[in-house]
Amino acid sequence: MLILTLTAAFKTLHPPPCNNGENCASASPLQLSFIFLSFAFLIVGAGGIRPCNLAFGADQFNPRTESGRRGINSFFYWYYFTFTVAVMLSCTVIVYVQSNISWAIGLGIPALLMFFSCSFFFLGSKLYVRVKPEGSPFGNVARVLAAAYRKRAMKLPDEDHSHLLFNPPLVGSTTVSKLPHTDQFRCLDKASILTTSDKVQPEDGKPINPWRLCSSQHVEEVKCIIRILPIWSTGILYNMAMTQQGTYVVFQALQSDCRLGNNGFQIPAGSFTVFNMLALTIWIPIYDRIVVPRLQRITKIEGGITLLHRMGVGIVIAVVSLLVAAFVEEKRRSMALGEFARSLVSPMSGLWLIPQLMLCGLSEAFAIIAQIEFYYKQFPENMRSVAGAFYFLGLALSNYFSSFVVVAVHRATGNGRGENWLAGDLNRGRLDLFYLLTAAMAVANLAYFIVCARWYKYKDLKAAAAAEEIPMEVVKPSNE
Repeated sequence: MLILTLTAAFKTLHPPPCNNGENCASASPLQLSFIFLSFAFLIVGAGGIRPCNLAFGADQFNPRTESGRRGINSFFYWYYFTFTVAVMLSCTVIVYVQSNISWAIGLGIPALLMFFSCSFFFLGSKLYVRVKPEGSPFGNVARVLAAAYRKRAMKLPDEDHSHLLFNPPLVGSTTVSKLPHTDQFRCLDKASILTTSDKVQPEDGKPINPWRLCSSQHVEEVKCIIRILPIWSTGILYNMAMTQQGTYVVFQALQSDCRLGNNGFQIPAGSFTVFNMLALTIWIPIYDRIVVPRLQRITKIEGGITLLHRMGVGIVIAVVSLLVAAFVEEKRRSMALGEFARSLVSPMSGLWLIPQLMLCGLSEAFAIIAQIEFYYKQFPENMRSVAGAFYFLGLALSNYFSSFVVVAVHRATGNGRGENWLAGDLNRGRLDLFYLLTAAMAVANLAYFIVCARWYKYKDLKAAAAAEEIPMEVVKPSNE
């Protein structure tokens, strides 16, 4: 942010200003290098902060106590609440300063706030609970897959075979909870079958060749990751639908009457997305402080309803918001073509766009927060930072998929005259049909999510204690 501020503050680091009708000078290689350098630092910094701050913040609570679990549940809500408030301020106050006062001041304010943020963070370094890393979780995944493949010819008994698994107690770990054996993905259990050819170190009980014999704990951790992947894939399609609405609502606002009153204030088209964030900031405190306690008394479930139920509610609301968006766009377009056919701007008030945006915000309050919390709680404890990155990876893929859908619609609905459903002039396009298409995709995603949610098994930490007491038997390996 400091380098980006300097590019706006010093004339030598940005092209000279140009007026309308003039040929604007392009940026020099030196000026572009400073811009790209600042972007590179922003990318590296965001890549280090976003996946880790969620896990680091939640690690400050003790999940083994009731108050700690309540704190973790509230933390995810209030984290997203503060994140949304920050985005709202940046989209309104900071953008206003950059547009009407000075780009240098508008970029300098976030840089100064980031300096204060870093200062406060380091001042509290002695108070934080810092969990020490305990090896690479990806190495365990690779070893489990390799060991299961090497023992692929081994036949597992149809009945319970947990007594055959190499299941040593956890030693020296402060963060990892013992996972009980599950029946899903039985083929991976072969990685932890103790055969006569497997050797174990007598000093610490670890296998001599971890690429041939893995503990049941490592196998169950890999199962956790595999179980999460289908749920994660539904998040990609969900975020795609949210991205489409957030993009095209700005174009709808540009071709709507955005005045407050007959001669009132003109709402900038780009500011309409604030209503999405406004719904989030209003609903999150209400849900966390009022709705959740009442739901907990009724359902006896921590958090009121399960994480997968919250995701499902969010997807349903997303479908409703897309249907509302299609209805509003059809009315906006028909009014523009019916009364002001020669005008780009429809006489429909832009305030009619607010309901679909508020529904989007409500949907995110359920689905996105539940996704983030779901990854944190259901990933193995030694992969919590990876869990934070998992959401942002899905978000990035959803943006790519969104671009692919837009390109496909352009090609499929084009008529050779530059007109298609997503034409530059929305009055000549059919954005309402595109919203309906996206809603149909969201409905299909909802059906897919229901199947995945019914199949999913939550981590059961309560049954883990007994798993450590099961005696192990050694089996004779078959020909491999």
